[in-house]
Parts: sequence; structure tokens; C-alpha cells
Amino acid sequence: MLLSEENKQLKLHNAKLLKINKALMRRVEEGGNQSAPYAAFEHSVHLAEQVREKTHTLNETLSQLERSNRQLITFKQRFTDAIESISEAFVLLDCDGQIILQNSNFEAFLHTSNLPSDTVLNLKALTEKNQKTNKMHKYRRLTKPVYQLPDGRWFQLNERSTVEGGRVLLYTDISALKEAETARYEQAMAQKSLQLQSLVDNLSQGVVLFNSQQQIEVWNSRFVQLSQLTVQQLRTHPGLSDLQTLTDLDLRTQPSLSSDSYMQTLNSGVVLEIRVHQLRDGKIIKTYTDITERHRYAQSLQENERRLRLITDNVPAMIAYIGADLKFEFTNQVYIDWYGSRARGLDIAALDKSLNYKQLQPFVKRALNGESVSFESKEINRSGELNYLLKSYVPNLDGSGRVLGFFVLIRDITERRINALALQKAHDQLEIRVVERTSQLQSLNQKLIDEVEERRQAQTDLQAATREAELANFSKTKFLAAVSHDLLQPLNAAQLFTSSIVEHSLNDHLRPLVNSVSSSLNDLENLICTLVDISKLDAGVVIADKSTFKLSELLDNLANEYQQQSHLYDVQLRYVACSRLVYSDSVLLARILRNLLSNAFRYTDKGKVLLGCRRAGNNICIEVWDNGAGIEQDQQSEIFKEFKRLKSSRSAFSNGLGLGLAIVDKISKVLEHPVKVSSTLGKGSLFSVTVPLAANTHLPEAAAPLNPILTKTELAGRKIWLIDNDLNICAAMKQLLETWHCSIITAGSLADLQAQVDIYNDHTDILIVDYHLDDGINGVDVAEQVIHLRGSPLPVLMITANYNKSLKNEIKEQGLLLLNKPVKAIKLKTSMLHLLNKQPDT
Repeated sequence: MLLSEENKQLKLHNAKLLKINKALMRRVEEGGNQSAPYAAFEHSVHLAEQVREKTHTLNETLSQLERSNRQLITFKQRFTDAIESISEAFVLLDCDGQIILQNSNFEAFLHTSNLPSDTVLNLKALTEKNQKTNKMHKYRRLTKPVYQLPDGRWFQLNERSTVEGGRVLLYTDISALKEAETARYEQAMAQKSLQLQSLVDNLSQGVVLFNSQQQIEVWNSRFVQLSQLTVQQLRTHPGLSDLQTLTDLDLRTQPSLSSDSYMQTLNSGVVLEIRVHQLRDGKIIKTYTDITERHRYAQSLQENERRLRLITDNVPAMIAYIGADLKFEFTNQVYIDWYGSRARGLDIAALDKSLNYKQLQPFVKRALNGESVSFESKEINRSGELNYLLKSYVPNLDGSGRVLGFFVLIRDITERRINALALQKAHDQLEIRVVERTSQLQSLNQKLIDEVEERRQAQTDLQAATREAELANFSKTKFLAAVSHDLLQPLNAAQLFTSSIVEHSLNDHLRPLVNSVSSSLNDLENLICTLVDISKLDAGVVIADKSTFKLSELLDNLANEYQQQSHLYDVQLRYVACSRLVYSDSVLLARILRNLLSNAFRYTDKGKVLLGCRRAGNNICIEVWDNGAGIEQDQQSEIFKEFKRLKSSRSAFSNGLGLGLAIVDKISKVLEHPVKVSSTLGKGSLFSVTVPLAANTHLPEAAAPLNPILTKTELAGRKIWLIDNDLNICAAMKQLLETWHCSIITAGSLADLQAQVDIYNDHTDILIVDYHLDDGINGVDVAEQVIHLRGSPLPVLMITANYNKSLKNEIKEQGLLLLNKPVKAIKLKTSMLHLLNKQPDT
């Protein structure tokens, strides 16, 4: 239709152009200007060309119109097929409501609806006028309008306006959907009903519903538990008066109790909170909540509050709590006595006329902002006296940091303020005196400068003297280290002579004298060994030979040794074993612990001593505890100096030189094992040495220990060869061994021995050799020569006054037995028996 109209317009336009062309040609031909015939002809040619172009354009347009008309006919057929293929009823209306296009589904819908076509096309308007009819109504819950026909079917209407003012209507049959939806709704309602009943049954509260006739309709299991009524009794719907006689639970439903809550205590002691709710239809719901714990907690809070008030009322300070609304919620008795009335519920600004709230307001604001503040305030008490108060406001915050109020603590500092003023006055006077003293001191300053110069010169002289003393001390140390062997030689001989005397039968008069001599020699030995040790340590000749060993091997020996001595000094020794592996020098560490244990015995009078260990990271602390006299704080650093002794509790130790702890200090520095002391005067002391734990957990193979039970305990008849360059020691050893019925030959050298015996052929059981012989010869070389001359192994006992670790290892590698001077008789005898037990019987 549109293409035909456009075609007519183009034809009219073409006719107008032809008419114009003819008029122009005629005008040119009839024109009076004969001088421009060529121009007129050229113009007519140009117009003819334009006419041809227009005609060509018109022909193309006509062709396009014909093609568009054919496409439009095809589109119309396809559109008709499309609306026919949809399952919904489709209809297109013009602006006057007349049907332009419809599909067969719409025709069927008109036929089955039993309604006039006007009614179907205006369902929306008709429904708005007849909203109260039951046969046709709008289902308003959906977004798109839904209608129910008289036959029970449901349709959804989709309506859209066209550009020309018409309408497009699409009717969709949703009856099956509505049926499924109705079934789901009913199922959901049933499920919700079950869930509601389950929820009510699982409530911790007892719930019961009374109808308007005051009969029970609904209840839950908790109500049954609280009322102790049976389900059968509740299902009979008896009157409340009959039920009330069967339970002590309050079942009243008077309107006066509506929307009220009250408490009831049952005979069983259960406390209930009962709430009554009046419904609009006359029904009543009652809930029973068990608040026994809450009730007891409230009573406990009341009791705690009573105790808190009892405490705060007896505190000599004013205490209060102010809420965020600036109302007092708590005040103690002191606060009430000061301000003359109870402040609970009052505003802070209206508490007392003497309280200037404008001065307090900045501090109150800071406290309400969560800041703790303290400040001083001047107030007049009830007696009219001016007092100085120190006030502190501490905010009370909840878990989210919100300020709920603040605590008030007020202390009367009037007396302190008066004292401060007096102190300030004294301070001013003191400043005046300081100025006076400064003037005097300035006059003495010059004198002090002169004295300082004199002291500087004296210090220079003192440093020179100190250097000389250090050189002398170093010479002394070298001397003591050099003569240690010569000092121990005569002492060793004397002790051997004493031991040989003890072996004989002595009368009661001589035995105490011999014992006294032996004790004196032992004391002399301790003094010499101590001096030698301190001299070696000062000379720097002591070097730590560290190795890994089991700490229990060292501590067990020390504990056994001092356990045997504890009864002599009336001291009880307790030992806690430790089997950890440590890395140290066992000999030097043993010397430290012996000195610490001896010191503990010395200063513990009829007390207790404890030897034990404590782990400290990668180290272990070996500790010696005692409950003796203790050490004063200012003396604890002095005791490690040489020849420093505290007052001992035992006269038996009065012959000491005060070098024990000095040796401990020096050996600890050699070992790099820190030594610490902690003591309380009158209670006891703790000495400890820190030893590093071993890095590896495997011990080197150790030599077989001495057999503690010797199978051969007699030396009678044994032949002994002794080589020692000291004639006194030879005589003493001969005297001692002969008391054991041994046959002994003494010699000062190997040549001397060869002059007395046939080394190759003569029999001997043991060779005893001193390590230090004349002319630089050592006993190891002599022993090797004797064994070489004999051509067979021989038990060798090496004796020396040298405690060097390297020497000990050298002799051990040679397979020889080492015995250090001074030689003890029992130690000598035990060593000889050990050597004899290692040899086959002769």
C-alpha cells in the first residue's frame, strides 16, 4: 500500500518535469534575442540531459519499489506463519479496537471461552469494573495480569501498544502451572505447620494457648514438664479450675493479667517468669520461662553489691560511678558524708552548690570520650573548710569500645598539699644556702685543682710501682711453678715414711702423734698444691684439654668422696644425678667442683649441701647449694680474690690460705665456663658453673675401669724394683713396702739398677719408676729400656709430680699406670694390686 502511493507521487513529479521542459523549449524558440541562438540551443541540450538523468533515476526507483513490494508480500506470509506457530492466542488490534490479524489459537480461545469477542478483547477493563465477581478476576500477586475463566481455566495476558495506537494481545494458558503452584503452596503450608509445631515443642519455654472459653487448645512438651500434667488430661479440655487442682503451675487467664509478667516459685524450687498475651480473637497465650539460674545470679549480684558497698564504704576515699547520661548510679558512704546526701539518680551538675560544674565539664567530656584523666580541685567541705581534692575519672568501656560511663575516685590531699607548700618553702631556703655554699666552694676550687695535680703525679708513681709489683709477682709465679716438683719430693717422702709407721703396731701414746703428723702432712700437701695451682694459673701454663664425657662419671665420684667426709663435719650431702654429655676438661672441672664443695662444707655448720644440675639452653649449670652462714652482698665479688677469706664456721679449715675460690675463678676463665654466686646472709649460698653440652652424642671408647674387687689382696713375697733419683723417697718406699713384706731393690738410675740385678735373668713383679730423673732422663724411656732388656712385658707404675694433661695422655698411650705425687699408701697398694691382677700367676 505504501509503495503504490510513493509510485503515484513519482509519476506526478515526472509529468511536472516534462511540462517544464516543454515550456522552456518553447520559450527559447520564441525568444526575441536572435543574437544568442547557440546559447539557447546549448541550454536546451543541458536541460534535456537533466531530464534523461531524472528519468533514469525514476526508473530505478520504480524497480526498487517493485522488489520491495515482493519482499513485503513474502514478509507478511512469514509473519503469518510465525504467529500461527506460537502456542499462545495472538491478536492484533488497530486504534479503533478492530481485529487486524489473529492466529487460529485465538479463534479456538474465543470458541472455548463462551464469552463474546468484545469481552475477551477487553478483559482488563471488564475486570476492573467487576472485581467482586467470582468467575473472572485478576490474580494480583503476579507481575503480569492473570485471569480465571468461568470453566476454571487460568490465562495470563500480555498486552503491548503499537505505534499507530493499536494493541497486541497474547493469551497464555497457565492452568497446569496454577495447579502445580497450588499443590506446592498447600505442601509448604503443611510443612510450615509441622515446623512450627516442632519449633514450639523445642522451645525452652513452656507455651500454652487458651481459647475464648478458657480451654487449652495448644501446648508444647516443656509446658507438660513444668505442669506435670499428662497429655490425656490436656486433651480432655477440662476447665481451668479442674486443671489448677492437678498442678501448682499458675494457669490463671484473667484479663487483668493480660500483657503482664510476673514470677512464680514452684514447690520444687524452680523459679518461673510467666507472661500473658491477649490476642484479638479472645485467645490467650501464656509462656513459662525457667529463670532459676538467672534468679540465683540476680541474688548473687545483690549479695556481691552488698559486699562491694561494704568494702567501698570503708575505703578512705570517695568512690562513685556516673553513667553516660551524667546521672549518679553509685556512691559510697564517704562520698555521701562529704556531699551531705545520696547522689544516686542525681545529675552531676546538681549534686552540690559548692561543686563548680563548669570547672569539671572539660574533664567529664574527656572521660566520656574514653580518656582517663586526673586533676586537682578545690572544694569547701560541710564544715566550711577549704580542701584540696585529687580526682580521677576512669571511663567504663564495653566490648565495642563504647563509653557506658566513668568511675570517680576522689582523695583528700589537703595534708599532702600543705606538706608540699612547706617543702617548697624549705626548697627556697635551701637554694639560698646553695648560693652561699657555691661561693665558698669556688674559693676551694683552686685548692682542689692543686690537689688534683699532686694526685696525678702520685698516680704516675703508683703506676710505676704497680708495674714493678707485677714483674715481681710474675717472677714469683714462675718460681713457684718451677719448684713445684722439688716441694712435693720431700713431702712425698715424709708421707711415705708416715704410712710405713702406721703399718706397724703402735701403742696408744704414739698413735695420736703419728696421726697428727699425717694430718699435718696432708694439710701441707693441700697448701703446696694450692700454691702450685695458683702459680701455674698465673703463669698461664695451664691449658684446657677438653673432650666429651658423661657428667655422671665425674659427679658420682665427687658425691661418693664427699659423702664419706660429710659425717666428719656434721653436714648432710644430697646429690641429684645427671647423665648428660658435656664438653670440658674433666680434671680442671673436677678441681672447680672440689673447691666449691669444700667451701660449702666449710661454711655450713650442721646443715645441708646439695649438688645438682639444671638445663639452661645449650648449657648445663652444675650447682652447689648450702644453707650455711651466707655472704654479704658487698663481699660476693671479694671472695674470688687471692688470700681473701671470710669468717669460717669450722676451726678445722682455719689453716687455709683463701685461694680456693681464686683458683675456681682462674680455672673457669681457662675453661671459659662462667661461675656465678648468689647468697643471702644467714640463709645460705649458691655457687654454679655453666658447662656447654656436647655437640655429639657418642662417647669415645674408654679404658676398662679398675676392678673394684681385687682377686689378689696380698703383696707378701713380691719383688719390686724402684728407680728414683731422690734417696729419701727410695728409703721411704723401701720402708713402706717392707712393712707389706715385699722384697724391694732401690736405685737412683738405670745404671745403678743394672749394677745390683741381672735385668734379663732376675725375676721381678713390678717396676716403679719416677718420671723426672737426673740429667733430663724421663721414666718412660727408662721403662722402655728395661722391658727391651728383659725381652718380655713387665708391669710398670710411673710416679710423677707433674699433673700435665699431655703427660698423662702420653703415659696412657704407652700402656703404663700413672700415679701422681704425693703418693698415698692406700693408692700405691691398690695400684700395685691392679697391676698384679692383670698378669698371669707366676
